[in-house]
Amino acid sequence: MHLKKNSLKTKIWLYLAFFSVVILLFLWFFQVVSLNTYYKWYKTKEIENISNQIRQKKQVDINTLDDMAFDHGICIEVVQGSSTTYISNSYNKGCLLGDATRESNYKDDFITSNLKKRNYELINPRFNNKTIISASRIDKDVYLYVSASLQPLDSSILILKSQLLYVSFIVLILAFLIGYFISKKISRPMEKLQKSAKRMAKGEYNVVFDADSDIAELQSLAQTLSYTRDELSKTDELRRELLANVGHDLKTPLTMIKAYAEMVKDLSYKNKNKREKHLCTIIEETDRLNLLVNDILDLSRMQSQTMELKKTTFNLHELIETILSRYTILKETEKYQFIYENKQDIYIEADRHRIEQVIYNLINNAIQYTGSDNKIYILLQVLKKEVYIAVRDTGKGIPKEQQKYIWDKYYHSEKKHKRNAIGTGLGLSIVKNILEMHAYKYGVTSSSKGTEFYFYVELNQEKE
Repeated sequence: MHLKKNSLKTKIWLYLAFFSVVILLFLWFFQVVSLNTYYKWYKTKEIENISNQIRQKKQVDINTLDDMAFDHGICIEVVQGSSTTYISNSYNKGCLLGDATRESNYKDDFITSNLKKRNYELINPRFNNKTIISASRIDKDVYLYVSASLQPLDSSILILKSQLLYVSFIVLILAFLIGYFISKKISRPMEKLQKSAKRMAKGEYNVVFDADSDIAELQSLAQTLSYTRDELSKTDELRRELLANVGHDLKTPLTMIKAYAEMVKDLSYKNKNKREKHLCTIIEETDRLNLLVNDILDLSRMQSQTMELKKTTFNLHELIETILSRYTILKETEKYQFIYENKQDIYIEADRHRIEQVIYNLINNAIQYTGSDNKIYILLQVLKKEVYIAVRDTGKGIPKEQQKYIWDKYYHSEKKHKRNAIGTGLGLSIVKNILEMHAYKYGVTSSSKGTEFYFYVELNQEKE
């Protein structure tokens, strides 16, 4: 049997063995060490209770007293004045009664004490044993003495010791054996889960977490580890895509900038038209590179919760009009149609810059995935206490099982990175974080006729 010092198997085995030892120690203490003390306490309580019962009864016949003395193995004596009116016939029980009382002055002591009750512990000269006596006053000159002999228990204790030695040995052996098998049964599935977890830590996401146990906590742990494996697998896949995509998006503009800079330096620096054209390309690629870096920084700040919202009241309609004016070049050169029919001023209280970023990113996403008709719809609908804002494209849609992943960084339903005409591939992840910072409801609906991203904003009732 191989047990590691701090393993679960060792701990369970030791705890069960320790528990068994503690139980045995309690047995030894109460059955052997403190048996005489307990016996004395028990007999004292017994004679006190009998004494109380007799005193509470107005009339007690002799037969009743005899029965009580016989049933409980005690002696009862009633004294009126200086003479005994009743004494139980229990000399064989070692009681301090009859002539033996002449050897003791406990009666005189009790009578002169003027107490209602008192206990005594004396040596009975007849039997040379300890006797406990409960003395009490029944009436003005009537006294009751209930006594019991404390029989020596040495022989009984020797028998108990001998018996407990065998019992202790058997219990300890059973405790160690049972503890071992119980610890093994509990620790085996834990060790199995641990081995699978180590494999997962090394990047093996095809491991199976099977508790192989009917213990609810272990089954729950296996389910949690399976969920963790799935999430880590998705995170690792997204990480690889993120590195590949960010590397691609960084490399492309840097390559373009370098190439056109060299062209300006070596070829077009004397030709004004070509030089201006090449410099414009450098500026455009620099802007794209700057946009990517800013998006990465913004997303990092949002996820680390270091970004604070600066809420103000502003006109949502004017904001959308301003955003749409930036796409004039796409309307003219690529025939995109931005359909926005709202003409009503709508005021909301939010971080204007961040809401602008949300709408801008949603429109960029729609531009990338809309259908061949190049139509993008911007919807604005005023409800009772909130505003419904949506951007819809006419693309082929997103499969339902993939819709919950589209808010992740660089996730693409086609699983292949497509360099955006506008944007960085982080747009929807930024949208998600901004809306969650505002505590706004958001979502997506999709079909074969297109996809609609939406969110709700609280209406500023005072401004309205």
